[in-house]
Amino acid sequence: MKVLSEERTRILFEKLTKYIGVNVKLLIDRPDGTYCFREKKDRVYYISERLLQLAQTVKPEHLVSAGTCFGKFTKTNKFRLHITALTYIAPYAPYKIWVKPSAEQQFLYGHHVIKSGLGRITENTPKHQGVVINTMSDIPIGFGVTSRTTAECRHADPLATIAFHQADIGEYIRSEDTLI
Repeated sequence: MKVLSEERTRILFEKLTKYIGVNVKLLIDRPDGTYCFREKKDRVYYISERLLQLAQTVKPEHLVSAGTCFGKFTKTNKFRLHITALTYIAPYAPYKIWVKPSAEQQFLYGHHVIKSGLGRITENTPKHQGVVINTMSDIPIGFGVTSRTTAECRHADPLATIAFHQADIGEYIRSEDTLI
């Protein structure tokens, strides 16, 4: 596993900042140790430095992965966040959307969040902001990007799109062979 280049580190942190803001530094310096990002075959892994030292004892051709896959770089060098990063992003996200129980299944099938399925939204959420999508019982089920501000959501049509779908926990079933 190799260290990310300057450019790829910048791209990764820009994407993470879109979802968790200034809390990115809390991912690196955690109370239970220091964590880092490493790359293997265009996939970015979030791994503790202690585990990284143990993983370096394995030959690179025998190591499938170590740590949690946060996403991958596309051929055009854009970073695509995977659903496996949700458990690390959700606690630090300043902007959240809660969906009604009737809209949960639609979101888990890969559809956008519409106004009729919106339960709550964080106050002062800007347009085109990364958000974590939660159930009404505060269980994170995915993330997306808002298409409207909080004020625009109040006066929107019931079928208007509120958040664009980016990833959901249903991907564990739909894309299980490509997640690692």
